[in-house]
Amino acid sequence: MPELLVDFITSLDGYAAADGWPGLWGLEGPEYLAWLGDDPESGSTVLMGATTYRVMSGYAAEGEPGTDALADLSKVVFSSTLSEPLAWANTELVARDPVEAVREMKDKGSESMRTIGSLTLCRSLLSAGLVDRFRVVVFPVITGSSGRERIYDGYPDVVLDMISSRTFDGRIQLLEYVPTILAGPPGQPDRPGSTVES
Repeated sequence: MPELLVDFITSLDGYAAADGWPGLWGLEGPEYLAWLGDDPESGSTVLMGATTYRVMSGYAAEGEPGTDALADLSKVVFSSTLSEPLAWANTELVARDPVEAVREMKDKGSESMRTIGSLTLCRSLLSAGLVDRFRVVVFPVITGSSGRERIYDGYPDVVLDMISSRTFDGRIQLLEYVPTILAGPPGQPDRPGSTVES
């Protein structure tokens, strides 16, 4: 069955973006950009929502660093507000429920998938139990007063088992996990999936 990877870039305090800051917080370095250029999931279909599509296709049109690796990838946008034809090459528009569509893509497809941005989409896919791997690239900034789009608001409780980590340019941290959704905090009695010490 194809794998689904949720893929985020984040500030240390968990924001996806910040007012007044450039893309990647202006901290992309040569090692990180080389890794992006190598495109570790080059065979994966990229999933996104309408807001991320508008932002990323705009960045791509402006030649923002890191977006060139996305140009030739197969991309799927889940939206009821966009209409075809979409300007970004190799992009398919899907107007139906993303959870149902991704479940079908996992059941019947052959290509692995990964998200980009799309906080609401990622939250829905994780809550539905469709996410196999969770990757976070943490940039060394705290954007407490300018941060926007808190990534994990509205998430269920999740345990993350680390499967790999890497540091780029001596400052950017990549962390990869396998997620397990919990019914609630561990150790609480009478909750399915909880653990209670005897």
